[in-house]
Amino acid sequence: MSSSLAALLIEVVGSNHLVTDVDVLAGRSVDHTGRYRGKASALARPGSAEEVAEVLRVCRDAGAHVTVQGGRTSLVAGAVPEHDDVLLSTERLSAISDVDLLERRVTVGAGATLAAVQAAVARVGLEFGVDLAARDTATVGGMASTNAGGLRTVRYGNMGEQVVGLDVALPDGSLLRRHSRVRSDNTGYDLPSLFVGAEGTLGVITALDLRLHPVPSHRVTAVCGFADLDALVEAGRMFAEVDGIAALELIDGRGVALTGERLGVSAPVSGDWLLLVELAADHDQTERLAGLLGDVRLCGEPAVGVDSVAQQRLWRIRESLTEVLAAYGPPLKFDVSLPLSAVRRFARDAVALIGDRVPEALPVLFGHVGEGNLHLNVLGFPAEHEPALYAEMMELIAGCGGNVSSEHGVGTVKRPYLGMSRQTADIAAMQAVKSALDPTGYLNAAVLFSR
Repeated sequence: MSSSLAALLIEVVGSNHLVTDVDVLAGRSVDHTGRYRGKASALARPGSAEEVAEVLRVCRDAGAHVTVQGGRTSLVAGAVPEHDDVLLSTERLSAISDVDLLERRVTVGAGATLAAVQAAVARVGLEFGVDLAARDTATVGGMASTNAGGLRTVRYGNMGEQVVGLDVALPDGSLLRRHSRVRSDNTGYDLPSLFVGAEGTLGVITALDLRLHPVPSHRVTAVCGFADLDALVEAGRMFAEVDGIAALELIDGRGVALTGERLGVSAPVSGDWLLLVELAADHDQTERLAGLLGDVRLCGEPAVGVDSVAQQRLWRIRESLTEVLAAYGPPLKFDVSLPLSAVRRFARDAVALIGDRVPEALPVLFGHVGEGNLHLNVLGFPAEHEPALYAEMMELIAGCGGNVSSEHGVGTVKRPYLGMSRQTADIAAMQAVKSALDPTGYLNAAVLFSR
């Protein structure tokens, strides 16, 4: 970094919030999985939307690339710098306003963690519609940038359905503020939806108005075992249409076995595949759940939790998977969206592909089966074999009628495969929008589009 650019950035954020220490920058230039690395020249930590906008303007004028970072939980190198970039962190933008109980909304800084938002709204008897296992580190700005889904998507939808307003620092250094007190606002373009899912390529989200929901007074959770994946998918299809569905998670029996080995958490039911299902409403759902399960082809009796302690015990099987898999070394991760009819084919052929490449590697599949949004993790897969497998896996996903990215975004890792899920005219239109807002292409330049 030139001394002149450093001096300008210090004027904006202060000397305490411009970091050039090589060790800090090296740690900030690694993907959450540990598999992808880049290089940065500085880390800027602005404390306001105005400072974010000014950092962008200064960097644009200096010809410096900028990579935006939130909680750095991206699994597709979405926050890894590629051009000796200036890293722009939203971590200081963490304020959470008082909750508007009448409108059921809250305004939060982009750097607020999901856990902090959940805690703030829970204190007034409301809940936020998106939940992730990485809640302690994932930031709501980053979640909006990738249109994250998670554990409650089957009930409330993805992140985009929770965002009702936002502030964005644009690449030219100006600020866009789109907030409305009314519930129906059809005045001009729906700009907030443009920035949700754009992976930081069109601007830096600095604050968001989030929709909130009342907390159901009754929940019932069950974990069910299946010998056949088709039977589980059919159950998932049925439950996804049930009024009151709150969660619907597929869990690979191989992952459950690893959880038992690592944490001593044994499976409450037997089966090669497990389905966690939860209903939530303002009245007891236990008998209703039992009736619905009576029509499902299970291998044995389900484990049912009607109180919070039992429910937490069942949820631990699903929520501990990420921790357990990471303990066996950085897994190779695939985040995919599939038609439900293709889930079995994908699971079978993906395992075969992995076995052909590295027989000793272990595939583990889990995810949000109600939407066909699944996460395939491959343990013990050598880095030198990764490029070939990645290309073959993307071909398999496209051949199954799926999308190469679901809730994690395209990032850097999947940008060569964007054309498998988007037609040429579609990509050209997206690039035209990018060029209109960021003509020099300096913002999150490594993300989404191949050059």
